[in-house]
This record gives sequence, structure tokens and C-alpha cells, in this order.
Amino acid sequence: MRARGDAAAAAAAAAPHVSIILPVHNAEPWLNECLESVLQQDFEGSMELSVFNDASKDKSMTIIEKWKVKLEGSGIPVVIGGHASPSPRGVGYSKNQAIAQSSGSYLCFLDSDDVMMPQRVRLQLEAAARHPTSIIGCQVRREPPDSTERYTRWINQLAADQLLTQVFTSNGPTVIMPTWFCSRAWFSHVGPFDEGGQGVPEDLLFFYNHLRKGGGVVRVDQSLLLYRYHPNAATHSVLETTIWTHRVRFLEERVLPHWAAFTIWNAGRQGRRLYRSLTAGTRRKVIAFCDVDENKIRKGFYCHEDSQERPKPRVPILHFRAARPPFVICVKLDLTGGAFEDNLRSLHLQEGRDFLHFS
Repeated sequence: MRARGDAAAAAAAAAPHVSIILPVHNAEPWLNECLESVLQQDFEGSMELSVFNDASKDKSMTIIEKWKVKLEGSGIPVVIGGHASPSPRGVGYSKNQAIAQSSGSYLCFLDSDDVMMPQRVRLQLEAAARHPTSIIGCQVRREPPDSTERYTRWINQLAADQLLTQVFTSNGPTVIMPTWFCSRAWFSHVGPFDEGGQGVPEDLLFFYNHLRKGGGVVRVDQSLLLYRYHPNAATHSVLETTIWTHRVRFLEERVLPHWAAFTIWNAGRQGRRLYRSLTAGTRRKVIAFCDVDENKIRKGFYCHEDSQERPKPRVPILHFRAARPPFVICVKLDLTGGAFEDNLRSLHLQEGRDFLHFS
């Protein structure tokens, strides 16, 4: 009995504290730099790398095997899994497999085309220990630097409370998936990732489930990841219409039941699209559109021509100063030279309670 207890204690002591979760599919151009960044971590605790090769057809496996020797020589065990089917099974499947074959108490997610800064594991582990039911993210440096400038600003500059209030925007999770770090216990409580494969926003679906279960969102305010932009990235395979549908349903689930009535800020294409995407019951809560465009305001109303209701719904279009909160805002941030943001600030509203961003 005692021997078994000693063996269990020894196994627990031998288990790594942090598992770096690395799905790989045809990552040859970036893999050396990515794996070098694992070796360069300044974290002094126990750490392992868990790689899952999702049917790569390039030299990814050769590079991984070479780095396995180098990493294990430096005290970082490497677990390698994978399959050689004709087609990849997708990022969700690969991440789930990499997690299943790993054994760390904490999970540090890494994309094969990205590069970690040396302090990433150490600083995110400190934050995760303080916030055991949160997803921990970090600020990023984009490569090339001038790609997705507005998105990168949004990632890096959201205030702490906006990490929870801006979860409905088209940008997706308020801390981006390649920066995620969390405890294995919390991942098991929320997960696993959806394994639908190409075209499924597995990170967004996991993030929504995390929020449903009361999870928090925390960002380490240091740039701990070089976040690469290139045309082959898996995110490009997800249709905008798919993400739109998930976002609308999540908005209807989480916020709109608590509002007796609301105004859609934007009488243009995006605002009307949101209105048409809502369920009939939620559409009836829309008391107005609001805008600054005098031509739209002069028109006086929006008629939902596709509605089966008789008479067809006619929703007033008002100047934003004449409209009543709460607002669902369908205006893209950071695109009007500050005019929209100035208008919103002039109303002295509280984000989350009086308005939320959807665009």
C-alpha cells in the first residue's frame, strides 16, 4: 500500500507543470523559429512540449524529430503524436490530441507559425495561478508589422473590463487563441475543442463555452508572442457567415433576454443585417435604429420587407441623440477618425450596461 503511494507521489513529482500544446500541419517554413522559442523560455519549472502532427506532407516531422533531441537534451521532454491520413482532421482535433497525450497541470497553446518571447510561460503561469478559472492571454507583436493594424490595436489595447464586454464583435475572442494559457482542470471543465474540422471556428466556440461556465478573461500586458499573418493561416478557412451566425445566437442568449427593448446603432447595411438575423421575438424588442446620416434619418423608418408579419414591421430611424439606450452598436470601431467614438462618449453611457459593440 505504501509502495503504491510512494509510486504515485513520485509520478506526480515527475509530471511536468506546464505542457506546451503545439498542433502542426505543413509548418516547415516557421517551425524552426517556433521550436527555438520553446527552448529559449526562461521558466525554471518543469515543462514539456506536446506536438501533434496533422497529416503534414512537408518536412515538418523531420524538423520536429531534430528538435526533440535538442529540447530533451535541455531537460524539456517532447511527446509526439500524429497521423498520416490523406487529409488533415483539423485544428480542433489536433489540439485535443496534443492535450490528451500531455500531462502538465497547465496548458500553454502555441501555433506552429508563431514565436514565443522568453518570458511567456513564466508570466502567464503566474497569472493563471492567480486566476484558476480564467483564460490568460497576452499582448502580441504582429508580423508583418503593418498587417491587420486595427485588429492588432484592438487585441493589445482593450481595457480589462472590455475583455468581457467586447466578446460579441467580429474580432472574435478578446484574447486571441495563440496566446491562451489555462489550467488543465479548467480546460477539462469547459472543453474539448469542436472537431468539425476546416470551416469550424473551434476557438470561438470554446471561448463561448468558457464564458457560459463563468470563466474569466485576463491579459498579461506584455508582448509575449510574435503573431504571424500569412494567407495559409487556418483562420482564413472559416466563413464570415458562419461566425456571424454564432455571434448573433450568443448575443441573443447572453444579453438580449435581459433587455426589454433596445436600439440598433447603424441604420445602414450592418444594422439592418443584424435586425434581419434576430429571431422574431427579439426583433420585436428593437424600438429604433439610430444614425448620424441625415438621409437615413429623413427616410423616417426601416421596413422589413421579408417579414411574414402583417402589417410588415416599420422600425423608426432616429438621430443618435434622440434614441434611447441600451444600444447594440453595429459601427466598426476606429474607422471614422474618432467621430463615432466622440459621439458615443458624449452620451456618458456605461459599456456592458447601456451599450455593447457587435461590429
